[in-house]
Amino acid sequence: MCGIVGYVGPKEAGPLLLEGIKRLEYRGYDSAGLAVLVADGELAIEKRPGKIAELERALAGNMPRGSCGIAHTRWATHGAPNRVNAHPHSDCRGDIALVHNGIIENAWVLRQKLEALGHRFESETDTEVLVHLIEEAYADCLEDAVAAALQQVEGTYGIAVISSRDPAKIVAARRGSPLLLGIVDGEYFVASDVAAMLAHTRDVVYLDDGEYAVLSRSGYQIYNLSAGAVTKEIERVSWDLAAIQKGGFAHFMLKEIFEQPETLRNAIRGRLLEEEGTARLGGINMTDEELAAIERVVITGCGTSWHAGLIGEYMLEEFARIPAEVEYASEFRYRNPVLNDRTLVIAISQSGETADTLAALQEAKRAGARTLGIVNVVGSSIARTADGGIYIHAGPEIGVASTKAFTSQIVALTLFTLYFGRRRDTLSIATGRGIVRALADLPEKVEHVLETSAAVKELAEEYHGCRNFLYLGRGNNFPVALEGALKLKEVSYVHAEGYPAAEMKHGPIALIDENMPAVVVAPTDSVYSKIVSNIEEVKARGGRVVAVVSEGNHALNGRADHLIRIPQTIECLTPVLATVPLQLLAYHMAVLRGCDVDQPRNLAKSVTVE
Repeated sequence: MCGIVGYVGPKEAGPLLLEGIKRLEYRGYDSAGLAVLVADGELAIEKRPGKIAELERALAGNMPRGSCGIAHTRWATHGAPNRVNAHPHSDCRGDIALVHNGIIENAWVLRQKLEALGHRFESETDTEVLVHLIEEAYADCLEDAVAAALQQVEGTYGIAVISSRDPAKIVAARRGSPLLLGIVDGEYFVASDVAAMLAHTRDVVYLDDGEYAVLSRSGYQIYNLSAGAVTKEIERVSWDLAAIQKGGFAHFMLKEIFEQPETLRNAIRGRLLEEEGTARLGGINMTDEELAAIERVVITGCGTSWHAGLIGEYMLEEFARIPAEVEYASEFRYRNPVLNDRTLVIAISQSGETADTLAALQEAKRAGARTLGIVNVVGSSIARTADGGIYIHAGPEIGVASTKAFTSQIVALTLFTLYFGRRRDTLSIATGRGIVRALADLPEKVEHVLETSAAVKELAEEYHGCRNFLYLGRGNNFPVALEGALKLKEVSYVHAEGYPAAEMKHGPIALIDENMPAVVVAPTDSVYSKIVSNIEEVKARGGRVVAVVSEGNHALNGRADHLIRIPQTIECLTPVLATVPLQLLAYHMAVLRGCDVDQPRNLAKSVTVE
């Protein structure tokens, strides 16, 4: 969501800050700004609504000169996306500047108290309360004032603060919103996302909740708000700068769709044990006895991750023979779910920072459940909170609409199902070997599906004027229908609904006519004959059908209006292959409709606030 970048060192801060927030554009934002401590000891602040390009134009020929500064891209929560509400915010005297990700839940109460003390507020934001709290607490040390202010705050925050009264220093703190330090000899970065600093360092330190850091040219120190100084290890990020660049593709989304053969190879590399018919997963952190004691699995996530969880539910119940259910994290965290030490809660999040999913995981731990995380980002909050987990190794996903992370999440859930089922002795070695071989063949089959891109583009050219779509699937391809509809909505702004095909008769069939195409996921599987009947129902009402079918199936020739063929695989892995052409359809539709594919309106890549 919002992005934070800070720098202190021997170089000019302004250009580095602009470069950093540009690398965070994919997260979604509606305004941008920066603050630099200039040579005469004053604070120079510039901010603009709209794209970073607007900020650049404002700074053209007038970049503030100084070697310490902070910058921000804002996604509005409190207050309209305008210049006044953009970050950084400053105190009454203009001596302190602050950028903030998160939500201050007691902001209104604190604001009333501060106004009674004579503080003047300029914006509608909750963030401005923080900078006035720091001003009120300030004596002679910026970090002490920040620590004192944060003791009064309820809610979530990732912040970076500078002050002309304590120059050449950045104070950064986090609770519930990601923040990490970038370490270079004699210069230091702070950011909400490693992408902001990858051009300069891959050595990072992750802050945990309740910690704050003080950075200067002479070094850095980390403190806990309640326990004093702490020592943390420097970690090495495996990604490099090339991973967050387009590499010749028109958009990050297209690049990431075409990266899927390689990301799937990364997800299975070193994890397949064909002879034993199982998977090697070193991060589960549960003994066979502890796994055997599990009586129920709850999978939680949001959006695309929730759809992956639905596919995991099918697999776990079929092969591990254990009750499984999938919960929206945003709802799960506010219920009083029945959890105990015989429940396994699996939290799925590409970023590992999704606020609702992290809160659901924390709620599960408080209730005594065992927990696993399936995430993409090493060192993320969910990865560090869960008892164990599986990294999907998809590399950085820049496009807001998730593509490669989704298919890698399905593979991770398949690996866990193998691992769990074999240890529970509910999955035979022969069946396990079959799944292992199918997983090994999957990347090559995805490469084959990607060859349909030109044909899918032709479909998009025919249908991009339509305003409504219906996506239908059955069994473990019902979540594929949901995901296909979500992708179309996210990037092309076309209304689309995903349904279990049999439910069409219970309402949606009333909408079908020649102006509402139906995309039907119809591979040759155990429910194939049923989905064919659903296709006939659509055709009988004048609807147009785009069918995703298995290669070698010619029964729908002439019955569906358009066919997209995918290779045959085992039933539980068909969703991976069926998803790819739907990603391509959404992409080509969005391009033809002139949409901002990588940064769809109103969306953020990582939802780190409620």
